[in-house]
Amino acid sequence: MSWLPSLHADTPEEGYEIAIKLSRMAVKKTQPDDNARDRMRPDYANNADSLTQVSLVVATNFQTVAKANEYWKT
Repeated sequence: MSWLPSLHADTPEEGYEIAIKLSRMAVKKTQPDDNARDRMRPDYANNADSLTQVSLVVATNFQTVAKANEYWKT
């Protein structure tokens, strides 16, 4: 099974979870070395600017998911 079988979400909350998944997978695919990611995590986990950037990436992905779900209109 694909790690992302669909962008379909029944609710905005489900859509947000998909957006987070998209964001996390982008990091994993960009840096596939688990050990490297683990070594870098403390650097960004304790940096307000890095955390703000993460929020921006998730927000961008959430816009994509929302658009794909026609903003949850029936």
